[in-house]
Amino acid sequence: MDEKFLDRIMGEVEGVGKVDLFTGQLWKRWKRLRDEGVVQPLQLGMFRSDYMLHAPSDGTPASLKQVEFNTISSSFGTLSQRAAGMHKYLYKSTQYYNASGHLKEANFPSNRTTAGLAEGLAEAHKAYGVPNARILFVVQEGERNVFDQRWLEYELLETHGIHVVRQSLNQLAHSATVDPSTCALCIVPPAGSTGPVEIAVVYFRAGYTPTDYPTPAHYDTRYLLESSRAIQCPSIQLQLAGGKKVQEVLTRPGVLEGFLCDASRWGSGVLPQEDVDALRASWMAMWGLEENGGVQKAHMLAQRLVLKPQREGGGNNVYKEAIPPFLDDLPTKEREAWIAMELIAPPEGLGNYLVRAGAGTEGAVQADVISELGIFGWALFGGKDGEVKEKEVGWLLRTKGKESNEGGVAAGFSVLDSILLVDD
Repeated sequence: MDEKFLDRIMGEVEGVGKVDLFTGQLWKRWKRLRDEGVVQPLQLGMFRSDYMLHAPSDGTPASLKQVEFNTISSSFGTLSQRAAGMHKYLYKSTQYYNASGHLKEANFPSNRTTAGLAEGLAEAHKAYGVPNARILFVVQEGERNVFDQRWLEYELLETHGIHVVRQSLNQLAHSATVDPSTCALCIVPPAGSTGPVEIAVVYFRAGYTPTDYPTPAHYDTRYLLESSRAIQCPSIQLQLAGGKKVQEVLTRPGVLEGFLCDASRWGSGVLPQEDVDALRASWMAMWGLEENGGVQKAHMLAQRLVLKPQREGGGNNVYKEAIPPFLDDLPTKEREAWIAMELIAPPEGLGNYLVRAGAGTEGAVQADVISELGIFGWALFGGKDGEVKEKEVGWLLRTKGKESNEGGVAAGFSVLDSILLVDD
Protein backbone atom coordinates (compact mmCIF):
# COMPACT_ATOMS: atom_id res chain seq x y z
CA MET A 1 0.00 0.00 0.00
CA ASP A 2 3.08 2.25 0.12
CA GLU A 3 2.99 3.70 -3.40
CA LYS A 4 6.16 5.79 -3.01
CA PHE A 5 8.11 2.74 -1.83
CA LEU A 6 6.91 0.60 -4.75
CA ASP A 7 7.56 3.38 -7.26
CA ARG A 8 11.12 3.69 -5.99
CA ILE A 9 11.85 -0.05 -5.98
CA MET A 10 9.80 -1.40 -8.91
CA GLY A 11 8.91 1.70 -10.96
CA GLU A 12 9.94 2.53 -14.51
CA VAL A 13 11.51 5.86 -13.54
CA GLU A 14 13.69 4.86 -10.58
CA GLY A 15 13.42 1.13 -10.01
CA VAL A 16 13.50 -2.29 -11.65
CA GLY A 17 10.90 -1.30 -14.24
CA LYS A 18 13.39 0.85 -16.13
CA VAL A 19 15.57 -2.19 -16.96
CA ASP A 20 13.02 -5.04 -16.87
CA LEU A 21 10.41 -4.73 -19.63
CA PHE A 22 7.86 -7.02 -17.95
CA THR A 23 7.95 -5.14 -14.65
CA GLY A 24 7.95 -1.80 -16.45
CA GLN A 25 4.87 -2.66 -18.51
CA LEU A 26 2.93 -3.67 -15.38
CA TRP A 27 4.05 -0.54 -13.53
CA LYS A 28 2.95 1.68 -16.46
CA ARG A 29 -0.58 0.30 -16.26
CA TRP A 30 -0.66 0.74 -12.49
CA LYS A 31 0.54 4.35 -12.85
CA ARG A 32 -2.19 5.01 -15.42
CA LEU A 33 -4.82 3.55 -13.08
CA ARG A 34 -3.68 5.88 -10.31
CA ASP A 35 -3.64 8.90 -12.59
CA GLU A 36 -7.19 8.18 -13.75
CA GLY A 37 -8.45 7.25 -10.27
CA VAL A 38 -8.66 3.72 -8.86
CA VAL A 39 -12.30 2.61 -8.91
CA GLN A 40 -12.09 -0.34 -6.52
CA PRO A 41 -9.89 0.19 -3.44
CA LEU A 42 -10.50 -3.32 -2.06
CA GLN A 43 -7.90 -5.95 -2.92
CA LEU A 44 -7.69 -9.68 -2.28
CA GLY A 45 -4.39 -11.42 -1.71
CA MET A 46 -4.11 -15.21 -1.95
CA PHE A 47 -0.63 -15.79 -0.60
CA ARG A 48 1.88 -18.59 -0.10
CA SER A 49 5.02 -18.10 1.96
CA ASP A 50 7.66 -20.77 1.24
CA TYR A 51 10.24 -22.11 3.69
CA MET A 52 13.05 -24.65 3.83
CA LEU A 53 14.92 -26.09 6.79
CA HIS A 54 18.39 -24.53 7.04
CA ALA A 55 20.99 -26.76 8.73
CA PRO A 56 24.43 -25.17 8.20
CA SER A 57 27.51 -27.37 8.59
CA ASP A 58 28.96 -25.19 11.38
CA GLY A 59 26.68 -26.81 13.94
CA THR A 60 24.21 -23.93 14.20
CA PRO A 61 20.77 -25.32 15.18
CA ALA A 62 18.51 -25.93 12.19
CA SER A 63 15.81 -23.33 11.57
CA LEU A 64 13.16 -22.48 8.97
CA LYS A 65 14.26 -19.91 6.39
CA GLN A 66 12.00 -18.14 3.94
CA VAL A 67 12.55 -18.92 0.27
CA GLU A 68 10.06 -16.39 -1.12
CA PHE A 69 6.61 -14.85 -0.68
CA ASN A 70 4.14 -15.43 -3.52
CA THR A 71 1.43 -12.87 -4.27
CA ILE A 72 0.11 -14.19 -7.61
CA SER A 73 -1.13 -17.61 -8.74
CA SER A 74 -0.04 -19.31 -5.50
CA SER A 75 -0.73 -22.84 -6.65
CA PHE A 76 -1.01 -26.48 -5.56
CA GLY A 77 -3.01 -25.83 -2.41
CA THR A 78 -5.88 -28.08 -3.43
CA LEU A 79 -3.66 -30.83 -4.82
CA SER A 80 -1.54 -30.72 -1.67
CA GLN A 81 -4.71 -31.44 0.27
CA ARG A 82 -5.28 -34.48 -1.96
CA ALA A 83 -1.70 -35.68 -1.38
CA ALA A 84 -2.20 -35.38 2.39
CA GLY A 85 -5.46 -37.30 2.09
CA MET A 86 -3.73 -40.02 0.09
CA HIS A 87 -1.07 -40.50 2.76
CA LYS A 88 -3.72 -40.67 5.49
CA TYR A 89 -5.61 -43.28 3.48
CA LEU A 90 -2.47 -45.37 2.97
CA TYR A 91 -1.84 -45.27 6.71
CA LYS A 92 -5.37 -46.41 7.51
CA SER A 93 -5.26 -49.19 4.93
CA THR A 94 -1.73 -50.49 5.57
CA GLN A 95 -0.32 -48.74 8.66
CA TYR A 96 2.68 -48.51 6.32
CA TYR A 97 3.50 -52.02 7.49
CA ASN A 98 4.76 -50.63 10.81
CA ALA A 99 7.84 -49.24 9.11
CA SER A 100 8.30 -46.49 11.73
CA GLY A 101 7.04 -45.59 15.17
CA HIS A 102 6.38 -42.04 13.91
CA LEU A 103 3.80 -43.33 11.46
CA LYS A 104 0.65 -43.01 13.52
CA GLU A 105 -2.61 -41.25 12.78
CA ALA A 106 -2.08 -38.37 15.22
CA ASN A 107 1.09 -37.38 13.34
CA PHE A 108 -0.72 -36.69 10.05
CA PRO A 109 -1.86 -33.05 10.36
CA SER A 110 -5.11 -31.90 8.81
CA ASN A 111 -4.91 -30.03 5.52
CA ARG A 112 -8.05 -28.12 4.52
CA THR A 113 -6.44 -25.67 2.12
CA THR A 114 -9.20 -25.95 -0.50
CA ALA A 115 -11.95 -24.70 1.81
CA GLY A 116 -9.66 -22.01 3.21
CA LEU A 117 -8.66 -20.53 -0.15
CA ALA A 118 -12.25 -20.68 -1.42
CA GLU A 119 -13.32 -18.83 1.73
CA GLY A 120 -11.02 -15.95 0.80
CA LEU A 121 -12.51 -15.70 -2.68
CA ALA A 122 -16.03 -15.93 -1.21
CA GLU A 123 -15.29 -13.11 1.27
CA ALA A 124 -14.23 -10.87 -1.60
CA HIS A 125 -17.35 -11.85 -3.54
CA LYS A 126 -19.49 -10.95 -0.52
CA ALA A 127 -17.71 -7.60 -0.15
CA TYR A 128 -18.48 -6.80 -3.80
CA GLY A 129 -22.15 -7.03 -2.91
CA VAL A 130 -23.82 -8.51 -6.00
CA PRO A 131 -25.02 -12.04 -5.12
CA ASN A 132 -25.40 -13.34 -8.67
CA ALA A 133 -22.05 -11.95 -9.90
CA ARG A 134 -19.37 -14.49 -10.79
CA ILE A 135 -15.69 -15.00 -10.09
CA LEU A 136 -13.37 -14.84 -13.11
CA PHE A 137 -10.40 -17.22 -13.21
CA VAL A 138 -7.82 -15.75 -15.61
CA VAL A 139 -5.95 -18.81 -16.90
CA GLN A 140 -3.21 -19.59 -19.39
CA GLU A 141 -3.87 -20.92 -22.88
CA GLY A 142 -3.74 -24.73 -22.77
CA GLU A 143 -3.67 -24.59 -18.96
CA ARG A 144 -1.66 -27.53 -17.57
CA ASN A 145 -2.49 -26.88 -13.92
CA VAL A 146 -6.25 -27.02 -14.45
CA PHE A 147 -6.94 -29.69 -11.81
CA ASP A 148 -5.50 -27.61 -8.98
CA GLN A 149 -7.86 -24.81 -10.06
CA ARG A 150 -10.97 -26.94 -10.59
CA TRP A 151 -11.16 -27.98 -6.93
CA LEU A 152 -11.49 -24.30 -5.98
CA GLU A 153 -14.19 -23.90 -8.60
CA TYR A 154 -16.13 -26.88 -7.18
CA GLU A 155 -15.79 -25.63 -3.61
CA LEU A 156 -17.02 -22.15 -4.53
CA LEU A 157 -20.15 -23.55 -6.16
CA GLU A 158 -20.95 -26.35 -3.71
CA THR A 159 -20.24 -24.47 -0.46
CA HIS A 160 -20.84 -20.82 -1.37
CA GLY A 161 -23.15 -21.00 -4.40
CA ILE A 162 -20.75 -18.90 -6.51
CA HIS A 163 -20.25 -19.63 -10.20
CA VAL A 164 -16.86 -19.36 -11.90
CA VAL A 165 -15.95 -18.24 -15.43
CA ARG A 166 -12.57 -19.37 -16.83
CA GLN A 167 -10.96 -17.33 -19.63
CA SER A 168 -7.50 -16.49 -20.92
CA LEU A 169 -6.21 -13.00 -21.62
CA ASN A 170 -6.65 -13.76 -25.33
CA GLN A 171 -10.33 -14.54 -24.79
CA LEU A 172 -10.85 -11.57 -22.48
CA ALA A 173 -9.55 -9.18 -25.14
CA HIS A 174 -12.78 -9.92 -27.02
CA SER A 175 -15.23 -10.84 -24.24
CA ALA A 176 -14.57 -8.29 -21.45
CA THR A 177 -16.17 -4.86 -21.23
CA VAL A 178 -16.35 -2.24 -18.49
CA ASP A 179 -19.58 -0.27 -18.16
CA PRO A 180 -18.67 3.44 -18.50
CA SER A 181 -21.23 4.55 -15.90
CA THR A 182 -21.05 1.80 -13.24
CA CYS A 183 -17.53 0.47 -13.96
CA ALA A 184 -18.96 -3.05 -13.70
CA LEU A 185 -16.83 -5.69 -15.44
CA CYS A 186 -18.92 -7.93 -17.70
CA ILE A 187 -17.79 -11.07 -19.51
CA VAL A 188 -19.40 -12.87 -22.42
CA PRO A 189 -18.99 -16.54 -21.45
CA PRO A 190 -18.57 -19.38 -23.97
CA ALA A 191 -21.38 -20.34 -26.36
CA GLY A 192 -24.63 -21.39 -24.74
CA SER A 193 -24.85 -18.51 -22.27
CA THR A 194 -27.86 -16.20 -22.27
CA GLY A 195 -25.70 -13.08 -22.21
CA PRO A 196 -22.89 -11.21 -20.42
CA VAL A 197 -22.31 -11.89 -16.71
CA GLU A 198 -21.03 -9.45 -14.10
CA ILE A 199 -17.71 -10.24 -12.42
CA ALA A 200 -17.18 -9.65 -8.70
CA VAL A 201 -13.61 -10.96 -8.33
CA VAL A 202 -10.80 -11.38 -10.87
CA TYR A 203 -8.56 -14.25 -9.72
CA PHE A 204 -5.30 -14.42 -11.68
CA ARG A 205 -3.87 -17.87 -12.30
CA ALA A 206 -1.99 -16.34 -15.23
CA GLY A 207 -0.26 -13.01 -15.80
CA TYR A 208 2.85 -13.72 -13.73
CA THR A 209 5.23 -14.33 -16.64
CA PRO A 210 6.12 -12.31 -19.75
CA THR A 211 4.94 -15.15 -22.00
CA ASP A 212 1.38 -14.41 -20.81
CA TYR A 213 1.70 -10.99 -22.48
CA PRO A 214 3.00 -11.65 -26.02
CA THR A 215 1.80 -8.22 -27.23
CA PRO A 216 1.16 -4.79 -25.66
CA ALA A 217 -2.56 -5.48 -26.16
CA HIS A 218 -2.37 -8.23 -23.52
CA TYR A 219 -1.08 -5.71 -20.97
CA ASP A 220 -3.92 -3.42 -22.02
CA THR A 221 -6.41 -6.22 -21.33
CA ARG A 222 -4.93 -6.50 -17.83
CA TYR A 223 -5.44 -2.74 -17.46
CA LEU A 224 -9.07 -3.05 -18.61
CA LEU A 225 -9.80 -5.65 -15.92
CA GLU A 226 -8.16 -3.49 -13.25
CA SER A 227 -10.01 -0.36 -14.35
CA SER A 228 -13.32 -1.95 -13.33
CA ARG A 229 -14.90 -2.15 -9.88
CA ALA A 230 -14.28 -5.92 -9.70
CA ILE A 231 -11.96 -6.85 -6.82
CA GLN A 232 -8.56 -7.92 -8.15
CA CYS A 233 -6.63 -10.92 -6.82
CA PRO A 234 -3.96 -9.71 -7.04
CA SER A 235 -3.97 -6.10 -8.16
CA ILE A 236 -0.97 -5.01 -10.22
CA GLN A 237 0.50 -3.24 -7.20
CA LEU A 238 0.18 -6.37 -5.06
CA GLN A 239 1.84 -8.40 -7.80
CA LEU A 240 4.69 -5.88 -7.91
CA ALA A 241 5.01 -6.04 -4.12
CA GLY A 242 5.79 -9.75 -4.49
CA GLY A 243 8.84 -9.01 -6.64
CA LYS A 244 12.20 -10.44 -5.62
CA LYS A 245 13.65 -6.92 -5.48
CA VAL A 246 11.13 -5.97 -2.79
CA GLN A 247 12.12 -9.08 -0.83
CA GLU A 248 15.77 -8.03 -1.03
CA VAL A 249 15.17 -4.38 -0.10
CA LEU A 250 13.21 -5.43 3.01
CA THR A 251 16.36 -7.17 4.32
CA ARG A 252 18.32 -3.91 4.34
CA PRO A 253 18.95 -2.32 7.76
CA GLY A 254 16.03 -0.22 8.97
CA VAL A 255 13.64 -0.89 6.07
CA LEU A 256 11.55 -3.55 7.81
CA GLU A 257 11.49 -1.45 10.97
CA GLY A 258 10.08 1.45 8.94
CA PHE A 259 7.04 -0.68 8.13
CA LEU A 260 6.56 -2.50 11.44
CA CYS A 261 7.88 -0.17 14.15
CA ASP A 262 6.79 3.27 12.96
CA ALA A 263 4.22 4.53 15.48
CA SER A 264 3.28 7.46 13.22
CA ARG A 265 2.22 4.93 10.59
CA TRP A 266 0.56 2.28 12.74
CA GLY A 267 -0.24 3.90 16.07
CA SER A 268 -0.52 1.26 18.80
CA GLY A 269 -0.13 -1.60 16.27
CA VAL A 270 3.67 -1.50 16.10
CA LEU A 271 5.65 -4.66 16.77
CA PRO A 272 8.27 -4.86 19.53
CA GLN A 273 11.84 -4.98 18.26
CA GLU A 274 12.33 -8.59 19.39
CA ASP A 275 9.50 -9.71 17.11
CA VAL A 276 11.01 -7.81 14.20
CA ASP A 277 14.39 -9.40 14.93
CA ALA A 278 12.79 -12.86 14.94
CA LEU A 279 11.17 -12.16 11.58
CA ARG A 280 14.44 -10.90 10.14
CA ALA A 281 16.19 -14.04 11.42
CA SER A 282 14.03 -16.13 9.06
CA TRP A 283 15.67 -14.51 6.02
CA MET A 284 18.83 -15.49 4.20
CA ALA A 285 21.38 -12.86 3.23
CA MET A 286 20.50 -10.99 0.01
CA TRP A 287 21.80 -8.08 -2.01
CA GLY A 288 21.22 -6.38 -5.37
CA LEU A 289 23.72 -6.86 -8.16
CA GLU A 290 23.60 -3.12 -8.88
CA GLU A 291 25.01 -2.35 -5.42
CA ASN A 292 28.63 -1.23 -5.14
CA GLY A 293 30.67 -4.45 -5.23
CA GLY A 294 27.53 -6.58 -5.68
CA VAL A 295 28.76 -8.40 -8.79
CA GLN A 296 32.22 -9.00 -7.37
CA LYS A 297 30.71 -10.41 -4.18
CA ALA A 298 28.48 -12.72 -6.23
CA HIS A 299 31.50 -13.92 -8.21
CA MET A 300 33.43 -14.68 -5.03
CA LEU A 301 30.57 -16.51 -3.26
CA ALA A 302 29.01 -18.13 -6.34
CA GLN A 303 28.98 -21.69 -4.95
CA ARG A 304 26.79 -20.53 -2.05
CA LEU A 305 24.34 -18.41 -4.05
CA VAL A 306 21.30 -18.28 -6.28
CA LEU A 307 20.58 -15.32 -8.56
CA LYS A 308 16.89 -14.43 -8.97
CA PRO A 309 15.12 -12.19 -11.51
CA GLN A 310 11.66 -10.64 -11.08
CA ARG A 311 9.88 -13.80 -12.27
CA GLU A 312 7.54 -16.48 -10.90
CA GLY A 313 6.78 -20.02 -11.98
CA GLY A 314 10.16 -21.79 -11.76
CA GLY A 315 13.05 -22.23 -14.16
CA ASN A 316 14.25 -18.61 -14.02
CA ASN A 317 17.06 -18.71 -11.45
CA VAL A 318 20.83 -19.09 -11.86
CA TYR A 319 22.75 -21.32 -9.41
CA LYS A 320 26.29 -21.90 -8.16
CA GLU A 321 28.80 -22.71 -10.93
CA ALA A 322 26.53 -21.18 -13.59
CA ILE A 323 26.76 -17.77 -11.89
CA PRO A 324 30.24 -16.53 -12.92
CA PRO A 325 29.73 -16.94 -16.71
CA PHE A 326 26.24 -15.49 -16.37
CA LEU A 327 27.59 -12.43 -14.58
CA ASP A 328 30.29 -11.98 -17.20
CA ASP A 329 27.63 -11.74 -19.90
CA LEU A 330 25.08 -9.68 -17.92
CA PRO A 331 24.91 -6.07 -19.22
CA THR A 332 25.57 -3.47 -16.52
CA LYS A 333 22.20 -1.80 -17.08
CA GLU A 334 20.35 -5.07 -16.35
CA ARG A 335 21.95 -5.73 -12.96
CA GLU A 336 19.16 -3.96 -11.09
CA ALA A 337 16.71 -6.61 -12.27
CA TRP A 338 18.56 -9.36 -10.33
CA ILE A 339 19.22 -10.15 -6.69
CA ALA A 340 21.72 -12.52 -5.10
CA MET A 341 20.51 -14.75 -2.28
CA GLU A 342 22.51 -17.07 -0.05
CA LEU A 343 21.45 -20.67 -0.60
CA ILE A 344 19.62 -22.51 2.17
CA ALA A 345 21.62 -25.54 3.38
CA PRO A 346 19.15 -28.44 3.84
CA PRO A 347 19.76 -31.32 6.27
CA GLU A 348 21.91 -34.18 5.00
CA GLY A 349 20.97 -37.84 4.67
CA LEU A 350 17.20 -37.67 4.15
CA GLY A 351 16.11 -40.37 1.70
CA ASN A 352 12.77 -41.01 0.02
CA TYR A 353 11.13 -42.28 -3.16
CA LEU A 354 10.02 -39.87 -5.88
CA VAL A 355 7.18 -41.10 -8.10
CA ARG A 356 6.63 -39.30 -11.39
CA ALA A 357 3.45 -39.29 -13.46
CA GLY A 358 3.09 -42.40 -15.63
CA ALA A 359 6.11 -44.15 -14.15
CA GLY A 360 4.21 -46.38 -11.71
CA THR A 361 5.84 -48.23 -8.85
CA GLU A 362 8.53 -49.56 -11.15
CA GLY A 363 9.65 -46.04 -11.98
CA ALA A 364 9.96 -44.79 -8.40
CA VAL A 365 13.33 -43.14 -7.89
CA GLN A 366 15.17 -43.48 -4.58
CA ALA A 367 17.14 -40.35 -3.77
CA ASP A 368 18.43 -38.02 -1.09
CA VAL A 369 15.74 -35.38 -0.90
CA ILE A 370 14.92 -31.93 0.43
CA SER A 371 11.47 -30.49 1.07
CA GLU A 372 9.92 -27.04 0.86
CA LEU A 373 6.99 -26.01 3.05
CA GLY A 374 4.46 -23.48 1.80
CA ILE A 375 1.98 -21.77 4.15
CA PHE A 376 -1.19 -20.43 2.50
CA GLY A 377 -3.29 -17.49 3.60
CA TRP A 378 -5.55 -14.77 2.28
CA ALA A 379 -6.14 -11.11 3.07
CA LEU A 380 -8.92 -8.76 2.03
CA PHE A 381 -7.83 -5.15 2.52
CA GLY A 382 -7.68 -1.63 1.12
CA GLY A 383 -11.19 -0.40 1.93
CA LYS A 384 -11.87 3.13 3.13
CA ASP A 385 -12.50 1.91 6.69
CA GLY A 386 -9.01 0.40 6.85
CA GLU A 387 -10.31 -3.00 7.94
CA VAL A 388 -8.16 -6.03 7.12
CA LYS A 389 -9.61 -9.53 7.05
CA GLU A 390 -6.96 -12.21 6.91
CA LYS A 391 -6.54 -15.89 7.66
CA GLU A 392 -3.94 -18.65 7.48
CA VAL A 393 -5.62 -21.54 5.67
CA GLY A 394 -3.36 -24.48 4.95
CA TRP A 395 -0.08 -25.81 3.64
CA LEU A 396 1.82 -27.36 0.78
CA LEU A 397 4.85 -29.64 0.88
CA ARG A 398 7.05 -30.21 -2.17
CA THR A 399 9.93 -32.68 -2.22
CA LYS A 400 12.72 -32.96 -4.77
CA GLY A 401 16.00 -34.71 -5.29
CA LYS A 402 18.80 -32.92 -3.49
CA GLU A 403 20.73 -32.45 -6.73
CA SER A 404 17.89 -30.40 -8.25
CA ASN A 405 18.16 -26.63 -7.96
CA GLU A 406 14.64 -25.71 -9.06
CA GLY A 407 11.52 -26.66 -7.09
CA GLY A 408 8.51 -26.26 -9.38
CA VAL A 409 6.01 -29.13 -9.55
CA ALA A 410 4.43 -28.15 -12.88
CA ALA A 411 7.92 -27.58 -14.28
CA GLY A 412 8.80 -31.20 -13.39
CA PHE A 413 11.44 -30.57 -10.72
CA SER A 414 9.61 -31.75 -7.58
CA VAL A 415 6.68 -33.86 -6.43
CA LEU A 416 3.81 -33.19 -4.06
CA ASP A 417 4.31 -34.55 -0.57
CA SER A 418 2.69 -34.18 2.85
CA ILE A 419 3.78 -33.43 6.40
CA LEU A 420 4.48 -36.03 9.08
CA LEU A 421 4.83 -34.59 12.57
CA VAL A 422 7.66 -36.06 14.64
CA ASP A 423 7.87 -35.83 18.44
CA ASP A 424 11.01 -34.00 19.58
